[in-house]
Amino acid sequence: MKNAVILFLLAPVFLFSNELKTPSKIKEVTVYLNGAQITRTASYELQEGSNEVIFTGLSHKIDESSIQVSGLGAVSILSIAYNINYLEKSESNPKIKLWESQIEQLEYEISLLKNTIAGLEEEEKVITSNRVVNGDSQVLDLERIKQIGQYYRERITKIKNEIFKTNLNINKIKLEVKDLQQQLAEANNSAEVPQGEITITFDAPISTNLNTTLSYLVKDAGWVPNYDIKSTGLNAPLSLAYKGNVYQKTGQDWKNVKISLSTGNPNYNISKPTMDAHYLNFVSAYQKRYTPSTKKKGYAFNPNVKKVVGTITDESGAPLPGVNIVIKGTSTGTTSDFDGNYALDVPMGQELTYSYIGMFPQELPIYASIMNVRMEEDVARLEEVVVTGYATAAVGSVSPERVLSGRAAGISIRGNSSINYTEPLYIIDGVPVDNFAEGDLDENEIQDIEVLKGKNASAIYGNRGDNGVVVITTKKSHTQEGAAKTEFTIKKPYTILSDGDITSVEVNTYKIPATYEYFTAPILNENVYLTASFKDWEKHQLLPGEANIYFEGSYAGKTVIDPYTTKKEMILSLGIENNITVTRQQALNFKSKPFVGNNRILDRSYVLEVKNNKNSTINLRLMDRVPKSQNKEIKVDDIITNNASYDEVKGLLTWNMVLKPKSAQKEDFSFQVKFPKGRYISL
Repeated sequence: MKNAVILFLLAPVFLFSNELKTPSKIKEVTVYLNGAQITRTASYELQEGSNEVIFTGLSHKIDESSIQVSGLGAVSILSIAYNINYLEKSESNPKIKLWESQIEQLEYEISLLKNTIAGLEEEEKVITSNRVVNGDSQVLDLERIKQIGQYYRERITKIKNEIFKTNLNINKIKLEVKDLQQQLAEANNSAEVPQGEITITFDAPISTNLNTTLSYLVKDAGWVPNYDIKSTGLNAPLSLAYKGNVYQKTGQDWKNVKISLSTGNPNYNISKPTMDAHYLNFVSAYQKRYTPSTKKKGYAFNPNVKKVVGTITDESGAPLPGVNIVIKGTSTGTTSDFDGNYALDVPMGQELTYSYIGMFPQELPIYASIMNVRMEEDVARLEEVVVTGYATAAVGSVSPERVLSGRAAGISIRGNSSINYTEPLYIIDGVPVDNFAEGDLDENEIQDIEVLKGKNASAIYGNRGDNGVVVITTKKSHTQEGAAKTEFTIKKPYTILSDGDITSVEVNTYKIPATYEYFTAPILNENVYLTASFKDWEKHQLLPGEANIYFEGSYAGKTVIDPYTTKKEMILSLGIENNITVTRQQALNFKSKPFVGNNRILDRSYVLEVKNNKNSTINLRLMDRVPKSQNKEIKVDDIITNNASYDEVKGLLTWNMVLKPKSAQKEDFSFQVKFPKGRYISL
């Protein structure tokens, strides 16, 4: 009977002898705009026949249908199952044990101090109970009484002082314990995260050691494009730092792994639409005729945005007051003010809907904290863009081939203090490098090279720059373009914690030639903006995202890059120039006749004046417009544009000015509008 019991207890061991729990290590992560693909590697030994292998310590947010296994050789897969283990939690905050240990040590110290106080109090009781001088049992002279009294006084005082100081120490330690307990409570209040497990049953023809690669998709992860755009001056190129803000809450930290950022979206519906006939019939006059415009594929939800601000305009660029902005699926929303501006807290929700009477509604993912929207049927908005740059003035720029062609011919630069070629200072990714030699850098790894000479070099790098400076920026990623996506393989490994916080990953830095110009359209507002425009932006695979702008070493503000609404040139605003003023005034025409026959006639003349209060010559583009009629009963005639370039299709007027310091220039234009009496129009 005893042997039978032993065999019964050992039965599970024999039954599941081929079950193997296997840890795995994350090899690389491809982060999509929404979601991520995790690639893990694992090594284990299989016995001949059926083997059940459980991959533990995985995310609990795995898309089961995406699981793939490679590196099997002759081994085949009988089944794959994905389960969530709620009994085993993922690793908690590593500091929790440290905090618990510190609390335990501090409480131990408090106990010792309390014991000290207890001993002192006992001593005080003994002294107090024996301080009565009894003349019957002992005759004490006056001197002896004084000695005893002095001893009692001094000792009691010391005991009281020690107790007081010890209590101060206890209170101080208690404050430390309280802080640690609060920190510990915050960590412990976070939801315990279960672990995902993938169970695979293998069929091995012979015993073998298997090295496999396991990959799968997870949700609650992604990346959001972000840019830093810098310009050091009106003659400098733009420096655009392309970054990816990566976040994940998959339940597992990605520790020191290879990261790739992909513009693809594996969760996007790739089924092509089916076009069929459209049959007309009468419908109710109140039936909804407009549906929200289709969301563009490139806009990705940014979960880190907590508040959205922006400006709503019509297709002419004028601000639209009263536009309804609502978080989709909720009743939370706001309306744009008189200037078309709005602000909305978005603690929940992923999309905003914009609606206005007579305009096509729009739906957009919450992709940035600045969302400017133009309400029109054919969105042709030219979005501003931003660029970050190296905070130095480039005297010259050379190709990698020229710089790396040899020390004497290319790398060396003639200094100011010598007639001989001497070694320049090399700065590689912001770090000075001594004894740089040809071949130290692969030519294909170089993104940009700048050569600084003379005062420009010495002003920045001191005496070390007397012989010239070569500033080399290396590529931070390799770009692979596919038919439906672009992938940036980041060279540097990163650690992305599963806490939802952003980790900024540098994709690359580009130097872009730019054209600077001041711009003003006083019909919209009388501010003068410094702008920078550049072409060939398509080759950088930009996506919609926020951009921080820096000009001449100062932070100018924040804007949004939106390549999907940009046409030939990308234009970014570098801020408002207060030393250039513009005014627009309507000229009075008392001789014009307000009515002719059945028509009302409006004569409009405008005078625009630009003043350059700066100490330098500027190039400025001034724009205005002549209204266009969409009704045959409204006629716009007698258009006089004078010195302006006139776009007859859109009615836009443009003056390209060159203003010398402390100078002013006036321009004017006029037109006439005829329409039936008793009708009204808005000019």
